[in-house]
Amino acid sequence: MNYIADDRKDPAYTMLLVVLKILEILFVLFIFVVALGPLLWVFLSSFKSNTQILSNALSLPESLSFKNYSMAFKLAPITKFYGNSVIVAVCATLLNVVAVSMSSYVLARFKFRMRNFLKILFGLALLIPAAAIMQPLYLNMKALGFYDTLTGLIICYAAFSIPVSMYVMMSYYLTIPRELEEAAVIDGAGFNTTFWKIIFPLANPAMATCGVLAFIGAWNEFQIAMILTSRTSKRTLPIALLYFKSQFASDYGAMFAATMVVVIPSIVVFILLQKQVVSGLVAGAVKG
Repeated sequence: MNYIADDRKDPAYTMLLVVLKILEILFVLFIFVVALGPLLWVFLSSFKSNTQILSNALSLPESLSFKNYSMAFKLAPITKFYGNSVIVAVCATLLNVVAVSMSSYVLARFKFRMRNFLKILFGLALLIPAAAIMQPLYLNMKALGFYDTLTGLIICYAAFSIPVSMYVMMSYYLTIPRELEEAAVIDGAGFNTTFWKIIFPLANPAMATCGVLAFIGAWNEFQIAMILTSRTSKRTLPIALLYFKSQFASDYGAMFAATMVVVIPSIVVFILLQKQVVSGLVAGAVKG
């Protein structure tokens, strides 16, 4: 122990700690710049004119004018798209959370045939890129009568977010002591009572995590909405960005303003629920 104390008094050891601390700070700053730098640049560019953006993209805006934001609402039906996005994202999130909260509990707690196969199947679903199934998805949605409808988008977004949500919920359920369920059974509680009154309330952090991930995925998704909709009245907010780019010219200022309108809701949702998201992910990771 004395040797360790002597080493800590060594100037070389002290210098090493200082260097490591500086490197740690630089690394955090690097991550901060990489993560928030593009968003900050888009935000500042939303107050610039096209001339200023093209002449010096890294310059600060000359004035805080909201002209680009008003122009964005004139060039694209953002209000209509905004309403569609709210309906689709909220409904897809609720559908995902309700379905996954029950099915993942069965996979986590009960042993039955094909259980491991189902777990592997959900894992394999994460490996398939969405672009690879666009054609069969389009044909199936059209055959079922869901093409060019908000219902079709809700079903697709809820389904695409199920694999990740399934693993998050299963991992969290494994952290809940079985003694709680056994005590409920001894008291005469059935399966439904045990799940809805005991397990379901305890899984709020994991459900918040799944809800945020599902909401952000549905809110920001572009490809599926572009392929499965054709009418303006059925399209969502990310498609509004197409209205600012033509064959011969682009209104970059209005495009950046529209981009901020698109991303702000998902950022707000994540900030409001970040504690629940982190606790839900960490609890499952510790158990795993």
